[in-house]
Amino acid sequence: MLLRILAGLLAALGLGGAGLLFFTGQKPPPAPPATVAAPASPAPPASARILTAARPLHAGSLLAPDDIGATDIVVGQEPAGSFTDSVASRAVLRGAMVRRSFAAGEPVIAGDVLNPGDRGFLAAVLGAGMRAVTVGVDMVSGTAGLIWPGDRVDLVLTQALDDKDQPLDRRVAGETVLTNVRVIAVDQQLVQGATAAAANANASTRTVTLEAAPFDAERIAVATRLGKLSLVVRSAADDAPADNLAATSSHPIAWSGDVSPALRDRGPGRAGGTIRVHHGTKETEEVKF
Repeated sequence: MLLRILAGLLAALGLGGAGLLFFTGQKPPPAPPATVAAPASPAPPASARILTAARPLHAGSLLAPDDIGATDIVVGQEPAGSFTDSVASRAVLRGAMVRRSFAAGEPVIAGDVLNPGDRGFLAAVLGAGMRAVTVGVDMVSGTAGLIWPGDRVDLVLTQALDDKDQPLDRRVAGETVLTNVRVIAVDQQLVQGATAAAANANASTRTVTLEAAPFDAERIAVATRLGKLSLVVRSAADDAPADNLAATSSHPIAWSGDVSPALRDRGPGRAGGTIRVHHGTKETEEVKF
């Protein structure tokens, strides 16, 4: 009897263990632990782009396009009076005079530049004993917009001599009037209160303001009445002559015959001829060539 009871208990335990194993085998595996997302990195601060000196600039320099650079700076940290990089800001600074020296990369501040038309611009930009004289040039004789304030130029005068007795190879002459003259303004109104309409009244004509000694300024004024003035840009490495009058007197005059052999080869005996043109019943017309 006792054996039957023990056998029943063992059988019950066996069945219970088998059921437990079956039940645990049917349960799904536990879910993996949830991953914790890493905190997002903070967004970079907003930046602005301001104008700077592209190279070291000396006090009194006139700004050319290549002198102006740009750099990025955190918004709110811009120096007071700095210029935001834009086409309009670059146009404002072009031709302006810097009041102090700038290191490369240093922000350009409005209070440190003087623009043409500002009070005291000419007095500040002119050297001691020098004068400012403005000449009118067209887009060709003014080198088609390639001249900037601070450049050095030669002035070449071309004139046609109204003398029919002169041979053809001596009727047009070109000569250097002045050498190594500094340009201080291009297409700028140098007086306060000038309007943009007045500046653009004749788009085909440009004005270039030059720095010259008193006598040289008089020579420029006379040259503008004699013929056509052209500006020739000099290399920045050229040295200024000690005496402009002596320097220009050493330049030979270029005659039309020096440029065109066809004019030079036409001697007095081959100066041309005359053709008589008959227009029916009208008077005969003589055409000289």
